[in-house]
Amino acid sequence: MDKKIAIISGSGKFPFLFAQAAKEKGFHVVSIAIKNNTSLWLRSYVDEVHWFKVSELQRMIDFLKNKEITHVVMAGQIQPRTLFKKDIMQDPEIKKLMLDLKDRRADSVFGAIADKLVNSGLKLLDSTSFLEEYLPKKSVLTKGQIDQNLWEDINFGFKLAKEIARLDIGQTVVVKKKAVVAVESIEGTDATIKRAGYIAKDGCVMVKVSKPHQDMRFDIPVVGLRTVKNLIKIKAKCLAIEADKTLIIDIEKCIKLANRHNLIIAAI
Repeated sequence: MDKKIAIISGSGKFPFLFAQAAKEKGFHVVSIAIKNNTSLWLRSYVDEVHWFKVSELQRMIDFLKNKEITHVVMAGQIQPRTLFKKDIMQDPEIKKLMLDLKDRRADSVFGAIADKLVNSGLKLLDSTSFLEEYLPKKSVLTKGQIDQNLWEDINFGFKLAKEIARLDIGQTVVVKKKAVVAVESIEGTDATIKRAGYIAKDGCVMVKVSKPHQDMRFDIPVVGLRTVKNLIKIKAKCLAIEADKTLIIDIEKCIKLANRHNLIIAAI
């Protein structure tokens, strides 16, 4: 593989994690930073940063070709609400792409963008490349014990989460005593947790899963310290994630913090 790699960098810590892993393997890392999404701090973790609007798809492709960068990864979230802004249609390529879509679900849009990158001659890597150690296998990661009642809530939530993921509504549900408290949609996981805490108070179980046909090129379930802190705020009982398919950012810190506050984290 070419020793240059570009990250189309969304929000959150995922781009930082990928940049560190790529640099450890000897890659020259270039960030294609997205205005109003990418953190300014990322520049300290990569070799180069170049800024683009989310609507400037063709300009990104032309830039990568001019820099002779062939390997690209999409890491981090591009806020879904960005897709509804007026300037998204300023780029002729984006406009054509959007008009050709059968719907504007996030999967449809980002899948079409991924295909456009590939059809332009770029090699789009899975976003989990180099990060296998951050994808926990089946286990209880914290000290807490899972009793029969908790397993029932986890299994109940897992089935429901898989169904909403199949419909591309979201990938997270929050349940309590086998009742659905909150379902994730376009507002994201943090807002879902907050809503669950308002409705059900303490004792909730959050379940996050992958989609049945998850496109690992641009989309993978991610949790991290912010997720754990938000669950602690609402005094949740458990965070259950799908094993081998969910990325935990700052995994050691997450486990340590969860243990301090009696929050169980399980990969199922």
